[in-house]
Amino acid sequence: MADIQPQSAGPNKAGKRRAKKMSTRIDMTPMVDLAFLLLTFFMLTTTFAKPYNLELTMPAKGPEIATKESGALTIILGKGHKVHYFFGLNAPRDASVPAAELHTTTFAADGIRRVLLSRQQRGGLTVLIKPGDDSKYQDMIDILDEMSITNQKKYALVNITPDDLTLLKTATL
Repeated sequence: MADIQPQSAGPNKAGKRRAKKMSTRIDMTPMVDLAFLLLTFFMLTTTFAKPYNLELTMPAKGPEIATKESGALTIILGKGHKVHYFFGLNAPRDASVPAAELHTTTFAADGIRRVLLSRQQRGGLTVLIKPGDDSKYQDMIDILDEMSITNQKKYALVNITPDDLTLLKTATL
């Protein structure tokens, strides 16, 4: 509350009457109390941002499951945030089966996401993710996010093979 305190005007001079000067003092206690009440209220009623965790379910130990070549999509994470992919497996095969054709795209919405969605419509898709030596950790996070966004159920993180490295070298030449 504000108080008005009278203050003496000093010695009176003869014949002149001076008005008394008043001094004000503002009590800040109620305003400080209100500030702390508001601060406490907003601290207790605010929900803090929850961290986003990516759910990754790992299979139980057991025998390896064979993947059909017709339902496989192999993704190789390359240098400079590039995504290389080909359909099928790049395994040694006989001469009657054509070699894998390597395509390159990015993590943009019209890049690997469109490839995953178009291939997923056919059904029975298994994605093999192979990080290259030049790929970054962020690339791995991005491709796992794409698996989550496209609701891909079957994917595996696999080591890159020498056949895949030779396919990359021949495609970049």
